[in-house]
Amino acid sequence: MVRSSARWSGSDAALRSVQVAFDVEKQVIDAVRYAAFKNQLSPSDQIRTILGLPCTTRPVRPRLTVTLSDADYALLGQRFGLAPEDKRKIKDALHETLIAFAREQKAPGIGQM
Repeated sequence: MVRSSARWSGSDAALRSVQVAFDVEKQVIDAVRYAAFKNQLSPSDQIRTILGLPCTTRPVRPRLTVTLSDADYALLGQRFGLAPEDKRKIKDALHETLIAFAREQKAPGIGQM
């Protein structure tokens, strides 16, 4: 039997874990997602909380993600008057757009930015 290195020994339990999917009504999905949002948890951690299971800690650096294609960068470059290749400046413009959106929505905590 091949033994894993000490570096990977902590992941042995995770390798034995099985992801479980629930086919439920949209109302249940919405309720879990809303509770997760309200409690600042991932939907998975919210489900673990509901089930009385231990949860992982909250992310140290919460973030939003979006996948952008080259075509998306071309459209965004046009929108912001930037070269599509200047992904850093486009990302900065997107960042500012999201902050402006949150301010318009009067999202909690935005006034402190």
